[in-house]
Amino acid sequence: MNKLYLFLALVVLQFSILNAQKSDDFIIVNGMESCQIVINKTDAKVVEIAANILAHDIKNSTGKTVEVSNEIGSHIILAGTIGKNKHIDQLVGSNKINIDSVKGKWERYSIQIVKKPFKDVDQALVIVGSDRRGTAYGLLEISRMIGISPWEWWADVTPEKKNELIISVENKTYKGPSVKYRGVFLNDEDWGLQRWAALNFEPETGDIGPKTYAKVFELLLRLRANTIWPAMHSSTKPFYSYPKNKKVADDYAIVIGTSHAEPMLSNINTEWNHKTMGEYRYDTNSGVIKHLFTKRVKEAALYENIYTTGMRGEHDSPMIVGEDDTDQQVKLLENIIADQRAILKKEIKKDPKTIPQAFIPYKEVLTYYQEGLSLPEDITLVWTDDNYGYMRQFSNPKEQTRLGGAGVYYHTSYWGRPHDYLWLNSTNPVLMWEEMSKAYEFQSRDLWILNCGDIKPHEYNIELFLDMAWNMDAFEKSSSVKTHMNTWATREFGKEHATAITNLMFENNRLAFIRRPEFMAWSQVEPVTKSGVTELNQFHYGDEVNTRIKEYQAIEGKVEKLYPNIATHRKDAFYQLVYYPIIAASKINQKWLYRFKNDFDAKQGKLSANFYGEQSAEAYNRIQKETRYYNEILHQGKWHHIMTMEPRFLPVFTKPSYVYVNPKEEAILGLALEGYEMEVNHDIVNSFADVLPVFNKYADSHYFIDVYLKGEGDLMWKAVPKADWIKISEDQGVLSSKSGNPTKRLWVSIDWEKVPQGENKKEAPLGHDFQLIPPSYKVNSEIDFVTKDTTITIGVSAYNPKFEVLENYAGFIEDKGFVSINAENFTRSKVGKQAQWEVFEGMGYTGKVIAALPRSVDSVTDLKLIQQNSPVLEYDFYTFNFGEANVRIQAIPTHADYEGRGVRCAIAIDDAEPVVVNFQTAGRSAEWMQNVLKNASVQSAKQIINKAGKHTLKVWMVDSGVMLDQVLIDLGGWKSSYAFPKETFKK
Repeated sequence: MNKLYLFLALVVLQFSILNAQKSDDFIIVNGMESCQIVINKTDAKVVEIAANILAHDIKNSTGKTVEVSNEIGSHIILAGTIGKNKHIDQLVGSNKINIDSVKGKWERYSIQIVKKPFKDVDQALVIVGSDRRGTAYGLLEISRMIGISPWEWWADVTPEKKNELIISVENKTYKGPSVKYRGVFLNDEDWGLQRWAALNFEPETGDIGPKTYAKVFELLLRLRANTIWPAMHSSTKPFYSYPKNKKVADDYAIVIGTSHAEPMLSNINTEWNHKTMGEYRYDTNSGVIKHLFTKRVKEAALYENIYTTGMRGEHDSPMIVGEDDTDQQVKLLENIIADQRAILKKEIKKDPKTIPQAFIPYKEVLTYYQEGLSLPEDITLVWTDDNYGYMRQFSNPKEQTRLGGAGVYYHTSYWGRPHDYLWLNSTNPVLMWEEMSKAYEFQSRDLWILNCGDIKPHEYNIELFLDMAWNMDAFEKSSSVKTHMNTWATREFGKEHATAITNLMFENNRLAFIRRPEFMAWSQVEPVTKSGVTELNQFHYGDEVNTRIKEYQAIEGKVEKLYPNIATHRKDAFYQLVYYPIIAASKINQKWLYRFKNDFDAKQGKLSANFYGEQSAEAYNRIQKETRYYNEILHQGKWHHIMTMEPRFLPVFTKPSYVYVNPKEEAILGLALEGYEMEVNHDIVNSFADVLPVFNKYADSHYFIDVYLKGEGDLMWKAVPKADWIKISEDQGVLSSKSGNPTKRLWVSIDWEKVPQGENKKEAPLGHDFQLIPPSYKVNSEIDFVTKDTTITIGVSAYNPKFEVLENYAGFIEDKGFVSINAENFTRSKVGKQAQWEVFEGMGYTGKVIAALPRSVDSVTDLKLIQQNSPVLEYDFYTFNFGEANVRIQAIPTHADYEGRGVRCAIAIDDAEPVVVNFQTAGRSAEWMQNVLKNASVQSAKQIINKAGKHTLKVWMVDSGVMLDQVLIDLGGWKSSYAFPKETFKK
């Protein structure tokens, strides 16, 4: 027994020793000493840069200077690249460190504490890099460990002041990146980044030059990125026109690539001179074009580059050719690529197969590729989104085996039709995760580029994109995004605020998913149109305009309440990363939403139209105020000129015009009811605008009545229900034309405990009964609205059949002639032979969508096989009517993964044969434009409901990955609205 105890004790001791070896504390700075950062002058310049960044971070945090040296001290952080640092090589030679897990790998590094590495050194924190970037990332990993944000400079995330820095080090080798080349595209910089650089940060250059790029490259290193597509609009001189640019990029070990419109590192927008170079046409002017390509390759040959192959026209336009024939365009493009590769071979003197190259099938070039363009196997295929966050396609199984692999070019900022979004970051991060997860699953792992506009205000999405590119294994589920955002918010603003900030940003993203702030004027571009008529309904379904105002006011109020509680040294960061984006989104929404209310109320003769015009103008003024603060006051004017509230000066950003209602009569009472565009008007015979929509016991309905002032003066009113089961939010008040809003919105609901049972009495449907046909089981009453000289009576009908079958029923239920369902709230989910349904959190109109996974499973199109093998969602619902129903399915408007797959599901009610519903759109069609403006694709299928009562809607997978958002079963009662009505569910 004693031997057993001794054995166990030894095991525990050994386990403790192993644990101690795995994790040790290392003192960077304390009251007694500071470490020294040791590098080697023979190592790459980026290692020195990263060491100095770390030293800068330590000083900013502690106030103490840490020396960066080439000589060994007594207390050191030693960082070096294998084969480039004599001290690292010495440790390897003496078996003090093992580099097997690092050597020969791409951008890999290890961090470990080594005991007595050198004479008179008790221990050292040793960072070993497989290559120059690996070493730099390792050094900046220490910055992360001491709590430094990558946005320390770019968003003024000032470090916490600390007296000492002691880190717990787990000796380990860090995984290499999930994606080989990872970076950003600085684009559409005309109104932000370029003006800021030229007028504020780098006036000596008057442009985005080497000083600005050095700060951009530092940010990329901190975010573990390695690639940039430089700014290329005509407002900015070409990257290579400043000789120092390419040298600075190499110093920071940043790889230079160029966009789909810039072949062979050439900025056609600004480098092509028609007077001296002729027409930019390869079929008639190839010699001059090849000369430009050759010149650039010679200039850039000594540095790391990714050469974009192929060719488009100028200014993001299709290539001009003599023959307007796809076959000829494909052949010409093949010849261009062959010539480009010949130039690379001649000037770089390497086999083109060993030189990084990319082919970007963007817009019309995708058509050429799909029509059979022959592309060398070693060129990386870079798939693109449709400019609105939905990938147009991915590599098919054969393409996934290509030597050159594949990549992704993705937008969180865009200039073009149907409408720009160049101001705020309105791309949903969970959508970005879903599309990047799909890209990664389909082997797009060689190059990821994010079009991030001016960098600001895209900070969070940039970090998320690059974190996914670095380690996609950390993002297996949709919930990983919320976890990531919470971690980000904790780092930037503290644990005590992280959950509140995360929830605020998620709600802001949900609202932007329903409609981006930049799209709120219902205008378009190419050609630019004036503000249009909103699709948001103001008189059905609780008033969509007012609902959206309240939702934005809610997050606006929360962010304003949170702002004063943020630590003083992080307030500027909070303003940039959270406050301004939410306030700006809220106010541009309110600007247009109040404008829509101004117009609608004016048509009803409401004096409140003037009030809403004032509210819209106040929202516009607030945007001006906050943008002025961002530019002129924030962080002592550091960001002056970076933020514009009106990119391209489009109509959506202007101050709207308003309708003014001029009161010409004495104050009289007006009423407007939910369900009617027309106000209560007894001058019109049978207007039917004086009866509220039917209240449904099983849907617990409630409706609004607007009590409003017509004319000038003050007016007292009372609301008198004629039954005790009618509840009103307010029963009396005073309306005034002199101050405030001269409209009062009342909410009417029913006390169902007091309503008598309705009789099964058939009657001819009246105009106001369109929501419930045939009318029966109704209990009718009225509300009198009384002033000193007027009484207006409003009808109230309560549907109260008290069906026994529904007493214990919990499920979806018909209300006003439709059943509304949030797709994630299924009654049953049945797994299929190869796939099953999974809910994604943080996307869609309701904040959740559902999709069948994994994406790799084959599509199923045979109806019998669909029923046998596909996963199915079942939704139980109850109807009071029967007949033909239009089942409308709202999905996220993604595209087919590749040819042979689609964006389809199949539906049926009860035991009907499934009907396939197809969400795929063609090219840049009118349907596609509406889909991306709404982030929704709605398709429908007819079904027969053969009798009133219980039924089941079934939804099967046809293609995996299709994301379902909402379902509307319309029996004839649904009226036009932007979003489906809220879920009709009996609890």
